[in-house]
Amino acid sequence: MFAKVSGKSKWTLKLNGWQNSIVIRSLFYFILVLLFFFTVRDSVIPPTYNIEVNTRSETSITVPKKMEDGIATEKARAEAKTQVQDVYTTLSIREEDLIESVYDKLEQINGDEQFSSSEKVEIYLNFFPTEYLSFVEKTTDSLTNRPELKAEAEKKMTEQQYRIPEEIYFKFPRVDLTALSDMEQVTKEIVNRLTNDPLLDATNARAKVAELVNASELTSNTARELVQEISRYVIVPNRFYDDQATREAKEAAGNAVATIYVEQGEEIVAENELITQELYNKLEYFGLLDAENNYWSELGLLLVVLLLVSGIYMFNRQSDLNIRSQNPALLMLLLIYGINIIGMKIVYLGQNLDYPYIGFLAPVAVSSMLITILLNSRLAIVSVLIFSVLSSMLYSMEGGQAVFDFRFGYVTLVVGLVAVFTINRASQRSAILKAGMMISLFSIFAVVSLILLDQTYTTREMIMALSFSFASGLLTAVLVIGLLPFFEVSFGILSPLRLVELSNPNHPLLRKLLTETPGTYHHSVMVGNLAEAAAEAIGANGLLCRVGSFYHDIGKTKRPSYFIENQVNMENPHNHIEPSLSKSIIVAHARDGVDMLEEYKIPKQISDIAEQHHGTTLLGFFYHKAMKQQEELPEEEREEILESDYRYPGPKAQTKEAAIVGISDCVEAAVRSLRNPTIEHIDSMVDKIIKSRLEDGQFNECDLTLRELDMVGRSLKESLLGIFHSRIEYPELPKKPS
Repeated sequence: MFAKVSGKSKWTLKLNGWQNSIVIRSLFYFILVLLFFFTVRDSVIPPTYNIEVNTRSETSITVPKKMEDGIATEKARAEAKTQVQDVYTTLSIREEDLIESVYDKLEQINGDEQFSSSEKVEIYLNFFPTEYLSFVEKTTDSLTNRPELKAEAEKKMTEQQYRIPEEIYFKFPRVDLTALSDMEQVTKEIVNRLTNDPLLDATNARAKVAELVNASELTSNTARELVQEISRYVIVPNRFYDDQATREAKEAAGNAVATIYVEQGEEIVAENELITQELYNKLEYFGLLDAENNYWSELGLLLVVLLLVSGIYMFNRQSDLNIRSQNPALLMLLLIYGINIIGMKIVYLGQNLDYPYIGFLAPVAVSSMLITILLNSRLAIVSVLIFSVLSSMLYSMEGGQAVFDFRFGYVTLVVGLVAVFTINRASQRSAILKAGMMISLFSIFAVVSLILLDQTYTTREMIMALSFSFASGLLTAVLVIGLLPFFEVSFGILSPLRLVELSNPNHPLLRKLLTETPGTYHHSVMVGNLAEAAAEAIGANGLLCRVGSFYHDIGKTKRPSYFIENQVNMENPHNHIEPSLSKSIIVAHARDGVDMLEEYKIPKQISDIAEQHHGTTLLGFFYHKAMKQQEELPEEEREEILESDYRYPGPKAQTKEAAIVGISDCVEAAVRSLRNPTIEHIDSMVDKIIKSRLEDGQFNECDLTLRELDMVGRSLKESLLGIFHSRIEYPELPKKPS
């Protein structure tokens, strides 16, 4: 990605010094530690103050982030509970069963002549209290699963048990058996009428019995008196205090009180305000008082950050990327991280505005897309993991109770990976916008999954979360489109997108090459095909080789007729000029090409290919022509011809890509010169050219290995066989008879 410096000036050497300095690299990693630490410090560790009760605050104290006010919430809930009235439960009591039991007993005992009157009185004295207790027990049996209510009902019914006067017991034996049926019917009517409504205290209902008995059809005074006593005996309370229901109602009222939050930036203590015990407790609750554990918290955060940065360092160290040793690449990574963090912090400030899920708006995928385009997709995936952790810490909504909020980390992980996979190998800038749409789509999917898992979201919160998620993808695409040219220009990066743009035939230089030197244009396209395949065979930048090939001979447009591929239906002008002049014209096309590329602001990597693709090779044809001319002169007129005078000025290829383009250029021209190329001819020609350049030392300044040269040769042979394949000779069609 980063071009090597070719000059030897002091300034260049100094630049090379910082570009590979271990000290500078260490400084960059240290800056990265500070950047991560202070990004999330205020979110994870709020500022603290040294304050005592009954002193005045020297400064105003605000909440560093939106937090739950547990003290105020508990106070409001306690107040709501006090407003709840006691709950009473009304039981369905079958008084008819007790009435029937009483009259059955009267009928049984009074109809038995074996008992004397005194014995009957004794029986009734025992029966009525015992029967009442039995009735209470049967009535409360259904409340076995409600022991507190059962105990309360038994207690109230026992306490309000009616005590029949003792003299009444002497009147029970004198009741006429024929009157019992009427008495029972009247008793039921009175009791049913008085117990229709809930009775908390049976005394009031019993007070109305006498009036209802007097209004009945009973004529006997004894019958009336006994019905009155039995009715009072049967009437019991049916409404009881329900302690469990009361507690549940109070709990429900407390839970109905919404959690009280203090917003980020909300003032808790004003400047010069007296610190009461209540304010002190609130500051302590929010963790705003000086405490030794703050130092431990900062140490813990530092360890987290060191682990994250160590992960980046170890990945870079073990990778084969330029960032492993080239500080400009690490500086670019640092800048990308910084821009991403600035975007995250700006969105973080929006949490002041009561937008609980504004963190979903953060353009966290900006770094993923830029790193994928400008550096490497594997490094981008590592960065996604880093920012997933940072966003879960920065946007934590747990009110200071939790360091990590998995929701934001989860969404960041999803959109970051989507960004890497959708933008990887993108060849057009429109792909960035498409990637932004994919980010929006998958961000919405991620948020929907959270909503389905945690169904506590309100309708407003759902709309806000989904809207922020959708907007984040579009915002990411806009930022990447705007930032990409800055990094391409500032760091001399030739991204795949930029290379594809430069390969457009409508580029002014390529149109000039096509219209003024069509032969050179065709040659350049062929060289591009060969070079791209060869570069990809050894893992070099194939797209750079293709685009570099398109421009490598642009200098020939200065004097197109002096190059054989453009000499159509014309005599070769070199036949009439001196070899030294021909050499100067041919050699000049490399330098002319560099000048033209610089004029059109073409990136340095491409102009380097144009300058270096011939290296310091020998112009053998003109050298031998000059030698032959000297041999034809008289010996005293001959001049010494130096081989160095007929070589390109260089420099030699500094990169694999420049070397591959140079080989492909020479091979394509040589094979095209063959009249009837065969497989043997092509193989021999390719091997000869590579061997000649290797022996001539043209690869001494680049890092091509012998194994890679062999792979380049095999790739060139395969490509050339595809281009110069044998064709079928079609027979001449017979003429149709006229």
